[in-house]
Amino acid sequence: SHRMQSLFDKYGGFATVSKIVREFYSGVLQSPTLRPYFEGANMERIIDHQTKLIAHLLGGPAEYSGRELGIAHSSLKVTGSAFDEVAEILQETFEDAGMEAEDVAKVMGIVAGVRGSVVTA
Repeated sequence: SHRMQSLFDKYGGFATVSKIVREFYSGVLQSPTLRPYFEGANMERIIDHQTKLIAHLLGGPAEYSGRELGIAHSSLKVTGSAFDEVAEILQETFEDAGMEAEDVAKVMGIVAGVRGSVVTA
């Protein structure tokens, strides 16, 4: 039987994911509400982690757990509206990268599922 192609493979693997993540953070850091969350942060390290996370969400080889996500954000006091704004930027970034609507919806469904472990304020 034909193995279902992962979205990771379908959209060009790490090269595409890396480009998406950089676009995403460029959008996030332009937001006056979101930028303060990243003050003093090691952006290259965050970008590296986020690249692994998105690759994992798209069915790629990288390992990432929701638990790590919670720990990474626990001290930041992320509000629901901040999470939603980030999700919106992420969705726009996927769309701009040429991802099909149903694929975007699938990934954003997974993103919505981690909201509870990221939002602490």
